Amino acid sequence: MTGRLLVLRALGLGDLLAGVPALRALRRAFPGHELVLAAPAELAPVARATGAVDRLLPAGAPGRAVPRSLDWTGPPPDVAVDLHGNGPPSHRLLQALRPRRLLAFAHPGTPEIEGPPWYAEEHERARWCRLLEAYGIPADPTDLRLPRPAGPSPAPGAVVLHPGAGAPSRCWPLDRYAVVAEALRERGLRVVVTGGPGEDDLVAGLAKRAALPDTDLFGGGLPFPRLSALVAGARAVVSGDTGVAHLAVAHATASVTLFGPTPPSRWGPPDDARHQVLWHPGPDGDPHGTEPDPALLRIRPEHVLTALDRLP
Repeated sequence: MTGRLLVLRALGLGDLLAGVPALRALRRAFPGHELVLAAPAELAPVARATGAVDRLLPAGAPGRAVPRSLDWTGPPPDVAVDLHGNGPPSHRLLQALRPRRLLAFAHPGTPEIEGPPWYAEEHERARWCRLLEAYGIPADPTDLRLPRPAGPSPAPGAVVLHPGAGAPSRCWPLDRYAVVAEALRERGLRVVVTGGPGEDDLVAGLAKRAALPDTDLFGGGLPFPRLSALVAGARAVVSGDTGVAHLAVAHATASVTLFGPTPPSRWGPPDDARHQVLWHPGPDGDPHGTEPDPALLRIRPEHVLTALDRLP
C-alpha cells in the first residue's frame, strides 16, 4: 500500500449500500491505497462484500449524528472523503486528522473547503458520485450490485416481509402487512418475516396477526451473511424505506418498497421493473418521526398486492 484513504460514512445499512458506487469509484481511483471506512462495527461484513474496502474503522453515534472522534492511529490520511453529510461537523471531524487532501461538499461553516454545492433534493447514490466527479474521479451510480452470498438461503423462494424501519414514521401498520401475508399464503407462497435488532415485537406482532409459524420468523437482527442470503434467494421483498430494500436492489431481488415521509426520488431503487415503488406525492414528512407518516398510511394492502403482481 502506498498510502491510506479514509472514508467517513458512519450511518446504517441502507446508507452504506447507497454509498457503494462512490466507494468503488474511490477504489478504482486509488488502487494502491488502503481504503479505510469509518462506519459502525456491525457493518464490517457489508463493507467486505462491496469489494472496495480494506478495513473498517468502527465509528458511529446515536441518531445518525457525526461521531465525536475517530480512533485513527499513525500518520494522517493521505486522502479523507466525507460521505457522511454536508458538514460542517463531519468536515471538522476529518480535518482534525490533518489529511493531506479532503474531499467534501462546500459549506459556509467550512469556507476553506472548495467542494461542489450540496443539493438537498438529490438522490443519495447520485449525490456522492457527483461529489467525486467534482474532484475528477469518475463514478457510476448504477455500480451497486453485491456478489451472490456464499451460503444458502434459510428460506429459498419465500416472500420476505420486513415491517421495521429506522423510525416509526417509515413503518407501515402491522395489520396491513398481515393482510398481505394472508393473501400471499392463500396463493400457496411461503411468507417469512424479518426484523432488525430491537424489532422482535414487530416480528411477533405480525406473526400473530397472520398466523405465521415460528419457522418463518427471523427476528433479532440476522447476521448479515444470513440476511444477505435470505434476500438474495427470495421471490420478493416487501418493506418500507429501509436497509433491507437497498439490499434487495443490491442482489437484484424483486421488491416492493413503501415510501412515506421521504420521496423515492431521493432514496428509491433504480428504474427497473424488478423494483416497484409505492408512494403518494405530498409534502415531505419527518423520516425520524414517532408516528406513521400520513402519505405512508395512504398505501393499502391491495396496492401492495397489485405491485407484487406487476413484478416480472
